[in-house]
Amino acid sequence: MVLIRSKAIRTVVHWQAYTTLGVMLIAGLAAGPHGAVSAMLGGLVSLIASLVYGLIIARAGVTSAGNVLITAMRAETSKIASMVLLLWLVLTVYKSIVAIAFFSAFVIAVLMFTLAFFVPDE
Repeated sequence: MVLIRSKAIRTVVHWQAYTTLGVMLIAGLAAGPHGAVSAMLGGLVSLIASLVYGLIIARAGVTSAGNVLITAMRAETSKIASMVLLLWLVLTVYKSIVAIAFFSAFVIAVLMFTLAFFVPDE
């Protein structure tokens, strides 16, 4: 996590991990081990995509306002592409997926990323 310089992104990735653990616990109790694994995979898809976003932002040298916009677009495109790829991978490889647990954890983790705006960058 040291590679990601943004405090907001580091904080949100932690929040994503905590909410994924919470959904895993609930899904594990409700649907058994496959529910917990499905929730873990759903949260990991979003968490990995957030890390990709953070690494691209951290790697770019921001020198102008135009460069900031280009970097943000590149990072967001990479995040979405990694989400699509990971969703496809999980849904094709893991045959015992519990869809409600998987997509609940995924959506909650994605929504957690939007809260980065509210984290003060000190």
